[in-house]
Amino acid sequence: MASKKKKDEIKKDVLNEKEKIENESTENVKNEEDVSKENDNKVEKDEEKKEKVKLDKVENKSNIVAKDPAEVLAQNIKEKKNKRSYVIINIILTLIFIVLFSTIFAFINMNSSTIIKGIQIKDIDISNLTLEEARTKVSEAIELELVQEINLYYSDEYNIDFKPSQIDAMYNIEESITEAFSYGREGSLIENNYEILFAGIFGKKINVELTYNEESLNLIVDDIASKIPGKVIEYNYSIEGEELIIVPGTKGIKVDTYKLKNDIISDVKSRNAKNIINNNEKRVINIKAESVEPESINIDKIYSEVYKIPVDAYYETNPFKLYPEVNGVDFNISIEEAKKIVSNSNEKEYKIPLKITKPAKTVNDIGTEAFPYLISEFSTRYNASDINRSQNLELSAEKINGTVLMPGEEFSYNQVVGKRTVEAGYKDAKIYANGQVVDGLGGGICQISSTLYNAVLLADLEITERRNHYFKTSYVPAGRDATVVWGSIDFKFKNTRTYPIKIEAKVSSGVAEFKIHGIKEEKEYDIKILPVVTQNIPYSTQEIVDPTLMPGTRQIVQSGTSGCKVTTYIEKSLDGIAVSKEAISSDSYNPLTQIIRKAP
Repeated sequence: MASKKKKDEIKKDVLNEKEKIENESTENVKNEEDVSKENDNKVEKDEEKKEKVKLDKVENKSNIVAKDPAEVLAQNIKEKKNKRSYVIINIILTLIFIVLFSTIFAFINMNSSTIIKGIQIKDIDISNLTLEEARTKVSEAIELELVQEINLYYSDEYNIDFKPSQIDAMYNIEESITEAFSYGREGSLIENNYEILFAGIFGKKINVELTYNEESLNLIVDDIASKIPGKVIEYNYSIEGEELIIVPGTKGIKVDTYKLKNDIISDVKSRNAKNIINNNEKRVINIKAESVEPESINIDKIYSEVYKIPVDAYYETNPFKLYPEVNGVDFNISIEEAKKIVSNSNEKEYKIPLKITKPAKTVNDIGTEAFPYLISEFSTRYNASDINRSQNLELSAEKINGTVLMPGEEFSYNQVVGKRTVEAGYKDAKIYANGQVVDGLGGGICQISSTLYNAVLLADLEITERRNHYFKTSYVPAGRDATVVWGSIDFKFKNTRTYPIKIEAKVSSGVAEFKIHGIKEEKEYDIKILPVVTQNIPYSTQEIVDPTLMPGTRQIVQSGTSGCKVTTYIEKSLDGIAVSKEAISSDSYNPLTQIIRKAP
């Protein structure tokens, strides 16, 4: 029984455990079902929300589709009109603001008495200045720019100072000031405001024109080219009796005159007053020159210039007109033979024989009635005891004496006087060379050219070529001399009168004299030659120790003379009243060094 009872208990425990397990399993299943059900509910709710959204969209579309198309179109047009109205209103308001601002801006500027901001003339700021203030500021700056000298430099031995005033350099200030004041005032409203804003932001430079005397510049540069040491000498020729003397040229230096002129003008234009104040050193322009060969002798050209047929002198009356005689000139050999003569490059000069044919009647045969009026005369004094120099003066004067120039005809000193040679009778006399007084062949003939130069000026004739000496002379004031050098420097003038002129030259008893005769014209001016020294240049002293001298001895080997700068004017008067005054030259003369020998 006990055993059975025990089995029943075990069976009961097993059943209870089984039931417990089944209950737990049922509960787990139930929990899983609840979770699943909860998830299903969540998904269902999400689906309901999505469906609702879709339904709302469909409903909205349905509503739109349901509206009248005409009503929709009208609504769209209305919306576009509203937007366009807003844009137009904004544009109109902007334009009104711009016009109003521009009008006020322009009105304020046009009624202002000052130049607008940002305006410059030659880097000179004239913003917010009145016309008078701007004129004063610009004038003072430009005056400073134009007063500074330039040193035209070739070497220590040859360099000269140049001032812009020598070529009458000046700026047209008034025109530029007027343009500056007018900027931003004379255009339309829009143009004016644009100019004002542009000048204020970016600045505006007004050009100012530089004017100068180009002829004076040419004369200065040509003078430099003719005096530069070692300059090239072109071939020359002259007629000596019945021979044509041709002197070949020699290789030398030739100045680039075109570049030098451009450099001078560029330097003047580029000057800045502020820079000059900060750095007042003398400006320097290097003279560019190059070594060149002289032109080859052109026999065909020379023949065309010297060939003449003989013409008798004659004159006409009502009106009076004189035709001087012309000597017939021709080669006495063929041109081919002449070319063969000059083909030898080793000769210092070549001689071509000429055939001279004298006319039957000369001006002297006509008589003095052809030149009844003394137009001008001028004389200088010389030391008659200096035999050599006196002879040189006489020879050159004799060549010129009796020369007749027709209206428009040009006189060349070198062509008329010819080469100064020993064969022609010239002697050694004092000349200037290399900064010293030395003996040289033909010394003194520049006194003849200088005396003639003054007679020509007093006759109111046109000077076509003239150079001053390197140093001052003793026989005429500075500014009234004319130097000549065979082959390089000539003195030329042209008969600009209505009638022919005749030159009378005389050298005697210490006086060299020139007279120019002709026919009196309707207006005969009284001429005054007025040299004005603008600067004096003191001379320096060079002392040379000479052991041959006694102790304490000092000998002046060469007296010093000061240099100068001079501008020469011609004043014309009629019936005692001055009618004109004109600058004819600006010359520079170097100081002559005093040389002293002294004992050690």
